[in-house]
Amino acid sequence: MSKLAPSILAADFNRLGENIKEIEAAGVSMIHVDVMDGMFVPSISFGMPVITSIRQETDLFFDVHLMIEKPERYIKNFAECGADAILVHYEACSDLKSTLLKIQDYGKKAGIVINPETSVASIKKYLKYADTILVMTVHPGFGGQTMLEGELNKVKELADIREANSYTYEIEIDGGVKQENIRKAYEAGTDVIVAGTAVFNGNITDNVKNLVSEISG
Repeated sequence: MSKLAPSILAADFNRLGENIKEIEAAGVSMIHVDVMDGMFVPSISFGMPVITSIRQETDLFFDVHLMIEKPERYIKNFAECGADAILVHYEACSDLKSTLLKIQDYGKKAGIVINPETSVASIKKYLKYADTILVMTVHPGFGGQTMLEGELNKVKELADIREANSYTYEIEIDGGVKQENIRKAYEAGTDVIVAGTAVFNGNITDNVKNLVSEISG
């Protein structure tokens, strides 16, 4: 079964701790943490201090997505502040292989993120080094966008490559997920599905229950 990873970018920052406790009580095992620097993407979100703070309040798996230029500069910082997985953009790394290996040296899961404009072929030689491949199903930087459903074809392509080569990476998608389309992501073979507004807009517990019911097989 696919795993749901609520993106706290869509949470109520005035009640962030409460929101996290609510999704945890609803049975979620991981959260997705979007870090944006205002350069690689237009928006600015939050960084190490917020992660350090919420790490003290929960044992949930922290899936940290770095939408920042030259993320290799901060791997140590994010590893030490509580990330469990650190995902970096192919488009932002000068040396992707060494960055992935550096993340793993800190005992963390290492992930590659690709934007809609980037093909699976572009990262094929790096797949053997990754624990997670995140396919962006929107252009990164803003929440609440409409899913580019054609990007789900990359999920199927990555699943085929994984099977053919006996790789073990998980396939993740992020962007535009809602109750009406989450089943399509599941059926494409996605292992981890990130959802933001679909979780945090309205009744969080009910939203989690409804989304999970769509991907329970």
